[in-house]
Amino acid sequence: MTEPSSEPEEHGERGERGVRAGGAFVAGPRNALTDVAGLRVGHAQRTGDGWLTGCTVVLTPPGGAVAGVDVRGGGPGTRETDLLDPSNLVERVDAVLLTGGSAFGLDAATGVMGWLEEQGRGVRIGPHVVPIVPAAVLFDLGRGGDGRARPDAALGRAAAEAAGGSGPGAPVAEGNVGAGTGAKAGGIKGGVGTASAALPSGVTVAALAAVNAAGSPFDRETGALFGAPGSTPPPPAVHEEAMRRLAESVRETGRRGPAGGSSPLNTTLAVVATDATLTKAQARKLAGVAHDGLARAVRPAHLMVDGDTVFALATGERPLPSPVAGLEAASGFNELLAAGADVLTRAVVSAVLAAETVDTPGALIPAYRDLYGGE
Repeated sequence: MTEPSSEPEEHGERGERGVRAGGAFVAGPRNALTDVAGLRVGHAQRTGDGWLTGCTVVLTPPGGAVAGVDVRGGGPGTRETDLLDPSNLVERVDAVLLTGGSAFGLDAATGVMGWLEEQGRGVRIGPHVVPIVPAAVLFDLGRGGDGRARPDAALGRAAAEAAGGSGPGAPVAEGNVGAGTGAKAGGIKGGVGTASAALPSGVTVAALAAVNAAGSPFDRETGALFGAPGSTPPPPAVHEEAMRRLAESVRETGRRGPAGGSSPLNTTLAVVATDATLTKAQARKLAGVAHDGLARAVRPAHLMVDGDTVFALATGERPLPSPVAGLEAASGFNELLAAGADVLTRAVVSAVLAAETVDTPGALIPAYRDLYGGE
């Protein structure tokens, strides 16, 4: 069944402070992408009867948001990313779609466009509007048991409706929702996570990630999360038992057949956003620097079996910050870029901590918090 959702699931510990050159910043009110005023997030997913997949839609304010993209993985699946090149015509996008289903999942963008068209959202061409919906896919085929169970236009529409029906600044559901429903990362359950930063200038920067990586979000030697370097590693005995259980889950997934649950194909998708005024070129730079945050939290990242893609959105509600005192030859844009990488790191950690174990005919994928005893 389809389960649109915009309510949060409280799991694990979420870092609410980040590090920047010259000091610390505090997370926004929700520590979520929706701390950027005007952005709304909606999820829709299907589970059971061979299904384990979903879609996440980030809806921009009326009039759209300036957007950029940076694709670093070797196996991407995308739609409308060429449009985001700064040399091309359209400046603003109406929504961004993150979806499971590998290349098949791009069909979900049709449903998002249909819903937006009904709202009169898009580039006006005579009597028509053409909604602009960049999209990217991750690989989750067969993890529910049926390789033909993947997002379609109806599921994309449900995610768009969930985003449109949420209130301003609404909390964002995390874990096994939306595009993170069938995600895994380094053998453990991946999912959706989000985080935000309120900069001293008053600018907000935030990220949402659907974590589905070939690399690992945790150190195989200690069990510590790469994206939370200040945390205490699990006791050695707990880590040893966790690795034993993880190895058994990998073997069990392999025994369940070739449906796709044990496939090495992956991809982490993310949206990084700000309320600052940016050009398309600056938005693309923000997306590119945010990849540094992914590489801190997942090791290795950007492999040939990943299609790692980061979109950037700028709503333009605030001027770009002026230079920050104490930073040599740096501008407020540098601080914004650094925060973009930081919030993406924290969004990955939140996704891993929020994820829940799944046990389907196609795969057994344990959650980090189940392996290591987190709440």
